Amino acid sequence: MMATRHSALGRWAIRFLWGVALLSLCSDFIANERPLYCRIDGQSYYPVLRQYGVSLGLADWEGWMLQEPWQEREYERVVFAPIPYSAGTIDHRNTRFVGPFDEQRIRSKRFRHWLGTDHLGRDVAAGLIGGARTALLVGLVSMAIAGLIGIFLGGFAGYLGDHRMRLPLSTILLNALGGYLGLFYGFIGRQYQLAQAGEEGRTVVALLAGAAILLGVLVGVNILAWGLARLFPRQPKVRIPADLLVMRLIEIMNSIPALFLILSVAAIISRPSIFYIMVIIGLLSWTGIARFVRAEMLRIRELEYIKAAEVLGYGQWRILLRHALPNALTPVLITLAFGAAGAILSEATLSFLGIGVAPEEVTWGSMLSEARQNFSAWWLAIFPGLAIFLTVTSLNLLGDRLNKTLDPRLRK
Repeated sequence: MMATRHSALGRWAIRFLWGVALLSLCSDFIANERPLYCRIDGQSYYPVLRQYGVSLGLADWEGWMLQEPWQEREYERVVFAPIPYSAGTIDHRNTRFVGPFDEQRIRSKRFRHWLGTDHLGRDVAAGLIGGARTALLVGLVSMAIAGLIGIFLGGFAGYLGDHRMRLPLSTILLNALGGYLGLFYGFIGRQYQLAQAGEEGRTVVALLAGAAILLGVLVGVNILAWGLARLFPRQPKVRIPADLLVMRLIEIMNSIPALFLILSVAAIISRPSIFYIMVIIGLLSWTGIARFVRAEMLRIRELEYIKAAEVLGYGQWRILLRHALPNALTPVLITLAFGAAGAILSEATLSFLGIGVAPEEVTWGSMLSEARQNFSAWWLAIFPGLAIFLTVTSLNLLGDRLNKTLDPRLRK
């Protein structure tokens, strides 16, 4: 009976998450102040689709489209979204916390705020849909970053251990030199450009350019090291304790208070953005994934098919990437589900505190924060709080169901 109940909860959790994902993908067609279709002076327009072109730099708004709000224009024919407001649309007629059941100053029921407004007049329903996109984006991007780092370092430490990795001395020296040069030319020597990019709102582009320089230098020195290893095959090799280094790195990362680090980074960023929150959460969340992958690799590397691949003379990296690592990813799926729930909670907490998120961005946490300004605005506490609770609970139930499904001992 208990197993049936857990199974039913897991199915409903998956259905809820699919619904949230669908709302996030189609949010511009569900909540938008611009019409889906309109006809003015005999011409047909699709403003929502044009909005995508403007965002990508492929189109521009015509001058008359910027002169007055879309909702106040005269149309020959118009089709608005189900919620005719964007997350950041300000309705100046319904400011200062208008509730769902309060009298609202609207032209017709078509423009009613069914879940109320905040103190600026922004629609709560549109904010919930926009916040769903932000929450899922934070969960997916941060866990993608954490997954890539954790899988690589965990597999690296678990398979190679402390005795299997031996590198030529020239490779170690060239990588040390390349790392220093890459950091210098990518970041240290570009401090002025990075500061100027931060003032102009191009921090992300500048950081990506620095990372590309670092990666390019490392690739170059490793190509050179490979050539030297072919020319001088008898040069001395140094044993690298990969497992020891990765485990000490995990301990260092776990000793850093995540919230304090995020606060420190947010304090030096001139223009806050949700992108930085995603990156920081991802860089702090890989340790659990790495431990799970390492533990699985310690078991897999002793199996017969791995021993057979070693006897056949396959290289260590080929065995690791093509044979061992794909069979060690089962625990990662479980960890990613629980990690996404934690990432969404972390983003909501930071948004609630007003840290790391631009003031104009509407998230579930920022909507909860506005409820503190007026304790009678119950709708600003209940609806975003319920959205956070249901999403996080569904992700935890998904992780629990994955654990029961993928673990053969629990299946029995």
